[in-house]
Amino acid sequence: MIDDEKMILDVGVQMLSGLGYTVLTADDGQKGLDIYAQNQSDIDLVILDLIMPKFSGDDVFDQLKAIDSDAKVLLSSGYSMDGHAKKIMQRGCDGFIQKPFTMSEISHKIAEILSQT
Repeated sequence: MIDDEKMILDVGVQMLSGLGYTVLTADDGQKGLDIYAQNQSDIDLVILDLIMPKFSGDDVFDQLKAIDSDAKVLLSSGYSMDGHAKKIMQRGCDGFIQKPFTMSEISHKIAEILSQT
């Protein structure tokens, strides 16, 4: 999970751990890319914040795909799916979830993406 807001990461870890997932976190895009590169074979899905300082979700998405074209990415944003989010979705992002999301919503989105072949 890559998000620049500590509270979002903390809540995300609680939710995802509660659903039985092991969660790795990064509070900025570069750290997220480094963690992904080092743990690629163990990561099934990246939950990626769209708006982050220094390194936007847009840039992180492109670099994740450069590392692993099969990387599954769920874009997360407090904004609706227009503008940047829509462009990333058109480039092959696997899903979008609007913040704040419930445990049920995130569970459903993850299951939907992981079941895609």
